[in-house]
Amino acid sequence: MDQAKADLAQVVRLALSEQVEDVRLFVARLVRKYRSSDPSFAEEMDMHLRSHSPKAASAMRRKTLSPAAEHHPVPADDESRLSLLKVFEDSPDREKPLLAPDLRQQLEQLIQERRQAKRLAASGLQPTRSAIFVGPPGVGKTLTARWLAAQLQLPLYVLDLTAVMSSLLGRSGSNLRAALDFAKTRPCVLLLDEIDSIAKRRSDDSDVGELKRLVTVILQEVDAWPATGLLLAATNHPELIDPALWRRFDLTIEFKAPTHEAIKLAVSQFFGSDLEQFKPWFEVLTSAFRGQSFSDIEREIQRFRRAVALHAGLPADLVEDFVRSRAGALDRGGRVDFAVLLAKKTRLSQHNISEITGVSRDTIRKHATPKKAESLPVPTP
Repeated sequence: MDQAKADLAQVVRLALSEQVEDVRLFVARLVRKYRSSDPSFAEEMDMHLRSHSPKAASAMRRKTLSPAAEHHPVPADDESRLSLLKVFEDSPDREKPLLAPDLRQQLEQLIQERRQAKRLAASGLQPTRSAIFVGPPGVGKTLTARWLAAQLQLPLYVLDLTAVMSSLLGRSGSNLRAALDFAKTRPCVLLLDEIDSIAKRRSDDSDVGELKRLVTVILQEVDAWPATGLLLAATNHPELIDPALWRRFDLTIEFKAPTHEAIKLAVSQFFGSDLEQFKPWFEVLTSAFRGQSFSDIEREIQRFRRAVALHAGLPADLVEDFVRSRAGALDRGGRVDFAVLLAKKTRLSQHNISEITGVSRDTIRKHATPKKAESLPVPTP
């Protein structure tokens, strides 16, 4: 009872001092504190935290992100003075990332849940609070997080793990809590990028006790994450994640390698105004980029565009050099298909194509030469 009185007195003190964000932070801590001993009371406090109006949330966001709000700066590591969070504020018209249809549908539902939170609340439901992005590097996980935050008209905070991991024993946990507590006190999207670097399986004997304690911190924070914000995590190595963490996230969103149709769209988009110059090799490039990520494709195309702009190479020469480097990454069947495509779509000789792909000229001739139509017998009168 004495502790409850002390908690109430602290809330009153913060409220009378008009420290709205500090009140929210303290109440969030109370929710965690009373969740096991008095769950109904904890749920009631949590509902009050979530029942802010969009107008009030917008006002709070403007106040939080204002340069004048020096009493609530982004937290930093005491030792290095590096900010623990990177901040992105993108406008809603930010370009949409290239996404597979099923992935786009999942993200659209996330957005609609936030926009129609009152409708969900009327049914005793709340929006998805957390999601984990899974997929290889370069498929657009971070870009998608930025686009998602922009659509929700919320700032995106990205946890900077290089700043969180302090050289001082025990400081890393404090840094992590400081960053998470800061994000929880305001409507935002928080991205824990490369979460596998700190949320490894606690059975991994190669990790020191400090990392295992960080996993425990993250587990506690995901459980208590308020519905006023959206918590995202991203990983390239899902097999390293502690199984208990998977169960904490409301949603798992898988980012797969680009499909053939997605690659065609990416090539068109990344070439921009230079697409016409490379149009004769469009199908060749689309095939050559198979298995590469969007970021790999964009980087290579930007290299082409710079070379053409500086008159450092002709499109035909640039494409030929590139397909030489890519042919070796294909399996036997892929090389044959690629060789046939080169024979049909480029002016390269079969000799050159054979050198590039390692496919014999006989094989290229066999598959690339159109078959003659069988002559029909002439009917006798």
